[in-house]
Amino acid sequence: MVTAKTSANWSSMATIETARLLLRGWRDEDLEPWIAMNADPRVSEFFGRVYSRARSLSQASEMRERLEARGYGWWVVQARSGPSFVGVICLQEVPFEAPFTPAYEVGWRFGAESLGHGYATEGARGALDFAFESLHWREVVAFTAAPNLRSARVMQRLGMTHDPRDDFDHPRLEPGHPLRRHVLYRIRAGYAAHAC
Repeated sequence: MVTAKTSANWSSMATIETARLLLRGWRDEDLEPWIAMNADPRVSEFFGRVYSRARSLSQASEMRERLEARGYGWWVVQARSGPSFVGVICLQEVPFEAPFTPAYEVGWRFGAESLGHGYATEGARGALDFAFESLHWREVVAFTAAPNLRSARVMQRLGMTHDPRDDFDHPRLEPGHPLRRHVLYRIRAGYAAHAC
């Protein structure tokens, strides 16, 4: 279910509800869990580095502003019967140039203790429903470093398709970086929303 929340200083911002999760706007109390998650080398394994506190704070501020201004972006993921912060889910324009851009992407990042619960699949499914039904996007992509099999499996569970000819070298990683090669998955409007 998708609901829209408005207030005097916010534009329409969607809150996405799934069976177990709430994708919502940022709160001040989300900052410390976000910083801790980004500093965990288990979480940043496929980013090539951990994030400093200053970088995480800067990103959170930017993501909060964009979500409130556009109505989509980086949502905080809250477990209905658990922690108020388990990770983030995003819908955004791909923020770099590559052979497949311009394009919209879905992405996710979860704390190590929240892995293995199906949160990424469930949350991304809710975000894709919103992208196609409310934003009327025709196609959404997802990508990850080639060794990141866990994220690739989420993409497959979402019903996304992979063509090896779409794989690319991430332009923000230098040549020779072990994570530079990325796999690309796609999904179009009308997908089977409950693909397994």
